[in-house]
Amino acid sequence: MAQLWGGRFTGSINELAWNFNASIGFDQRFLEVDVRGSKAHATMLAKQGIITEAEKDDIIKGLDSIFSDVKDGKLVITDKYEDIHSFLEANLIERIGDAGKKVHTGRSRNDQVALDMRLYARDEVEQMAELLKNLLRTISGIMKDNLDTYMPGFTHLQKAQPVTLAHHFGAYYEMFKRDLLRMKDIYTRMNYCPLGAGALAGTTYPLDRVYTATLLDFYGPTLNSMDSVSDRDYLIEYLSALSTIMMHLSRLSEEIIIWNSNEYRFVEIDDAYSTGSSIMPQKKNPDIAELVRGKTGRVYGDLMSLLTTMKGIPLAYNKDMQEDKEAAFDAMDTVKHCVTLYTDMLKTLKFNKENMEKSASKGFTNATDAADYLVNKGMPFRDAHSVIGQLVLYCIDKECAIDDLRLSELKRFSELFEEDIYDAISLKTCVEKRLTIGAPSKEAMMRVITENEAFLMGFKLM
Repeated sequence: MAQLWGGRFTGSINELAWNFNASIGFDQRFLEVDVRGSKAHATMLAKQGIITEAEKDDIIKGLDSIFSDVKDGKLVITDKYEDIHSFLEANLIERIGDAGKKVHTGRSRNDQVALDMRLYARDEVEQMAELLKNLLRTISGIMKDNLDTYMPGFTHLQKAQPVTLAHHFGAYYEMFKRDLLRMKDIYTRMNYCPLGAGALAGTTYPLDRVYTATLLDFYGPTLNSMDSVSDRDYLIEYLSALSTIMMHLSRLSEEIIIWNSNEYRFVEIDDAYSTGSSIMPQKKNPDIAELVRGKTGRVYGDLMSLLTTMKGIPLAYNKDMQEDKEAAFDAMDTVKHCVTLYTDMLKTLKFNKENMEKSASKGFTNATDAADYLVNKGMPFRDAHSVIGQLVLYCIDKECAIDDLRLSELKRFSELFEEDIYDAISLKTCVEKRLTIGAPSKEAMMRVITENEAFLMGFKLM
């Protein structure tokens, strides 16, 4: 058992307690960031004259060799070590001798692990931002290709008004754009360096925390040593943002699942993202969309786990906080996989435009426009609403659409109807006359797409 403590103890820790306490099984993914942080710390120590330049060079060379050997499989991380920090320090001392014992000068495992988690989470935020940008580009492509693809818009899962597929996917563009902006918000708040906070009260060594922060590309050092080692707000924020991303993916999944059904037949999912039935040979199941919808609950659970862990912890560091890692890692891995897979699935999705347009033509999606027609002829809106409601009942009884009726039939409900009613309630007119920004007309959508492309081109995390 390799540990960084023990002088205070005369007895050995119980083996079960050791295993329960150890984190090497999951925090070994901190290897790269722990090496990065230790190299920066050693560089700062040398600058401050706390260790020599030669010792600093030996430490950096030793850390690089350990990292390289682990990556090449020459050195294996085992459960003989309590955590990744003890693994690195023990192997460093073995390789370079006494200089390795100085790497922890002016540092506690508390600020060390706080740094590692912050560096790791920052890398994850950067990766997620790129994945979201790829997803947004894919959605933008669907929008540009479907400016004239008419389909029903829904409220309460009932056909409401005609829109275009571009407009429908534009709603998801807005959702994922907000998700991307949340990455920027999180990055801005989290990008401060806790290293140098010590266990909770700083250190008497003349550390240059600003220099360390600069070496690690932080905006600066954290300003309270107790908060530095006990803060996981940035992680909670990130898991909350990941949960929101999954909620958006789940909503889109629900729609794709419905659109893929025999009753709708709006889309066909590529074989690469579908599975069949073990008993029913005709089936083609939207398993990826369903799994993403299911994994949403898993990510929510990770967020709730972290919130619950943090809710009763007094200042400063407590061992409870070791529980932040597995939940955070699981959420990060799950959402990255889901966003990547979803982007690829959307690129291969085939849209049945004819079925979408037929569906929009049925279900009285042009009823609002028929009422607006009467209003424009001078009828008060409330009266027009009533007339069209009666007209819809008549059409339901006859099993036809409003535009299927002869003008003479329409005039039974109002003499204001003229031949121009048919053009006024056509799908094209219903969509294209809606010109305000955010509406589904081609003109309005092109303005939005142009604005979205400019947003993506100019987006930076910092």
